[in-house]
Amino acid sequence: MSLDKIDRQLLSFLQNDGTLSLNDLAERVNLTTTPCWKRLKKLEDEGYIEKRVALLSAEKLDLSFIAFVQLKTSDHSEGWYHHFVTTVSDFPEVMEFYRMAGEYDYMMKVVVKDMKCFDEFYKRLVNSVRGLSNVTSTFAMEPIKYTTELPIYGA
Repeated sequence: MSLDKIDRQLLSFLQNDGTLSLNDLAERVNLTTTPCWKRLKKLEDEGYIEKRVALLSAEKLDLSFIAFVQLKTSDHSEGWYHHFVTTVSDFPEVMEFYRMAGEYDYMMKVVVKDMKCFDEFYKRLVNSVRGLSNVTSTFAMEPIKYTTELPIYGA
């Protein structure tokens, strides 16, 4: 599917405010509701819209301690990888998780209440996964930019 300007506008409006009604969206892109709904349905069916969620305030929920954890492993077998990915993905504190190129093999963003909670997370992590040769953590002092909005060019 190739995105035209209207599709890009719909995506841009939705990722900025997922609560916009069909009528509001249609009005913003100069369509009636039926063609707008069909476009949204197609964008969902094609996977451009993965899901609609509420973004919660980490600060209000007392979850403002952010750690970036970089990991090295000496084991790169398929079995180890599957166990590692499954285990780490099950930790609710892990907000983002990547396989990397460069000095470290993996990196994750972890959000918890405080250092004590991070230490508990760290202990659970290293006790759950064997074969980690280096685990390095750095801590955010101040979030400067945070967004979930992807750049939609041509919107």
